[in-house]
Amino acid sequence: MDTLNTAWLEATPPGWQKLVYVVDDPSAALKPPSNKGRESSVYLTYIIDNYEKLTGTIIFSHASRYQWHNDDPLYDGLQVLRHLQLPYIQTQGYVSLRCVWTIGCPAEIHPVTEALAPPPASNASSQEARAGSFYKEVFQELFPGDQVPEVVAAPCCAQFAVTAERIRTRPKSDYERYRGWLEKTPLRDSISGRIMEYSWHIIFGKDPVSCPNAKQCYCNLYGICDLNCEEEGVCSAMYTLAKYSVLPEGWPDVDWDGKWRNVTEIRGSLPYVYGS
Repeated sequence: MDTLNTAWLEATPPGWQKLVYVVDDPSAALKPPSNKGRESSVYLTYIIDNYEKLTGTIIFSHASRYQWHNDDPLYDGLQVLRHLQLPYIQTQGYVSLRCVWTIGCPAEIHPVTEALAPPPASNASSQEARAGSFYKEVFQELFPGDQVPEVVAAPCCAQFAVTAERIRTRPKSDYERYRGWLEKTPLRDSISGRIMEYSWHIIFGKDPVSCPNAKQCYCNLYGICDLNCEEEGVCSAMYTLAKYSVLPEGWPDVDWDGKWRNVTEIRGSLPYVYGS
């Protein structure tokens, strides 16, 4: 959106090219042909428009710096990007920018069984409609000939890095078909966007269930090793689920109750993320 402040991206590593798409300004230089499926139409438009000339590693990120789903103790997207280990991403082809399993893993959607759900879950016009009810049908359209998986899982929330080489393992026409589906689907954005959210890892060659061990993921992807993790998918030193999906205005200088706090001291207590 044109009201979001993206100046924070200038603090990412030097040499990175930043392209900011605006979905609600027809005069914007970079924009998708239609604003459908949340971030999906932007991601696909970038791939389609640049398919032949893509190089290196491409990172797809939301516009706001602080978001509840950023895999960082303060939900700081800048730290997420600064810590990325690009050589590791090159070996993997595709990675989610989240290591934590909270929301998405180990099993988020059951396409075969959820396709049988009665209304209101399967009523597209209902506010109680569920993406899982439509996932099987959409999967068959997006991936014709592929077997519908029993379970789909991956860390949420549609922020990831992928190599140019991995993108081009699929023909450009695949991405055009995905965007075409978004443009014509009667499903509301929250449903179509969620279906795409749990399809990106499959699009880019990962198994339907792609939930790497969180501790190993933080080490490989972010260079943050030797964490004490409570479970296979949870390292609370790195991420705890936010109280609300919208962070308080002034975050992180104010806490959940709107009270000022010394964020410099907080960062100083997290040397494994913010340096000593």
